[in-house]
Amino acid sequence: MAVDRGLNGWLVIDKPQGLTSNCVVGRVRRATGVKAGHAGTLDPLATGVLPIALGEATKTIPYAMDSRKCYRFRIRWGVARDSDDSDGKIIGESKVRPDPAEIEGILPRFTGAIMQTPPVYSAVKVAGRRAYALARADRAPGLKPRSVEIMSLRLIATPDRDHADCEAVVGKGTYIRALARDLAAALGTYGHVAALRRLSVGPFTEAQAISLESEGDSQHIPVGCGRLLPLEAALDGIPALALAAAEARRLRCGQRLALRELCEQAQSGQLDGGSVVGAWHDHALVALARVEDGELRPLRVINW
Repeated sequence: MAVDRGLNGWLVIDKPQGLTSNCVVGRVRRATGVKAGHAGTLDPLATGVLPIALGEATKTIPYAMDSRKCYRFRIRWGVARDSDDSDGKIIGESKVRPDPAEIEGILPRFTGAIMQTPPVYSAVKVAGRRAYALARADRAPGLKPRSVEIMSLRLIATPDRDHADCEAVVGKGTYIRALARDLAAALGTYGHVAALRRLSVGPFTEAQAISLESEGDSQHIPVGCGRLLPLEAALDGIPALALAAAEARRLRCGQRLALRELCEQAQSGQLDGGSVVGAWHDHALVALARVEDGELRPLRVINW
């Protein structure tokens, strides 16, 4: 297999059902021969957009993970499962089935900033251990509610009395399994996620996604093939700051730059303290840097 050591960018994989996100990353890593990481875990049950960073793009993963995500999911009414999805064991049943009008009426209560308790089978850490590890050991993890943001939530269809299809745009840390569980509780019944698909992660969309089988059959992934997105694709919304050659060299060496010595954008106060910017020179990203005490401090230097 040909290996391109110069691969630095993003592949958007359409994750198939039944595989873990880490398994997908492992397959991409073996196919490309470079370091790789994903921008947000998808449960084995889930399918859809799984952005994979390659090479130097792994340094931009935190910014992709902070982005909004869009999901389409099916709720199964009347059955509670310990995992809040169809993979878990049944822990409760109800004969109550909400009608479409009742579902529509409850959705506004679950938009905006809300408090949400993560599923017991989740990667949240409790006293240094993952909640799912405690749950598998029959030890209740005792998870606490936390604030999450749901930007939009809508009912798409009700294929039958037992199911409802919804779509949600959510912020970081939101669990769709918990959302389905809590929607059902608010409607006086039980519920869990029967199917889940992620449609987007920040700027990465379903239209850009390629199948894992397509990627795995490839012997080589050329940079210009259209499948590899640029490293900076994950940085939508992060201000860009142009540097002179000498400034770029200093930043690459880990040195801070005084804002008063930089461009008009920095001098005019457009960059607030704590702001993260992409520092560029000659059409190439040099580093991700933070504005601190009137200086630009490099956070992650990009090695081209």
